[in-house]
Amino acid sequence: QVQLVESGGGLVQAGGSLRLSCAASGRIFSNHAMGWFRQPPGKEREIVAGISWTGGSQYYADSVKGRFTISRDNAKNTVYLQMNSLNPEDTAVYYCARGIGARATARRYEYDYWGQGAQVTVSS
Repeated sequence: QVQLVESGGGLVQAGGSLRLSCAASGRIFSNHAMGWFRQPPGKEREIVAGISWTGGSQYYADSVKGRFTISRDNAKNTVYLQMNSLNPEDTAVYYCARGIGARATARRYEYDYWGQGAQVTVSS
């Protein structure tokens, strides 16, 4: 059974930080890129960041560059999203997803397994 489980969401004031974690079960982590997406209220799901299987290549949406950092620990089958300098526009449900291939990608259709989502709310 394939499972991706996000944790670390919550309520934070503008300017604050949160770290999301996504733990993968089974053999779904090896040799696959991982990504974080988010879906703000009333909007489409959008890419936040992606990371290659080796961790050597990352992709960031322009809106989060310089504030968010994606990383992974392959020994723990876990991917992280460190979010700094949060603002109310970052409020969304955040999803982790497994890439079909090993290379970091921003394309939603290149991800096949998804977590259940973690709510992040940033108050002004």
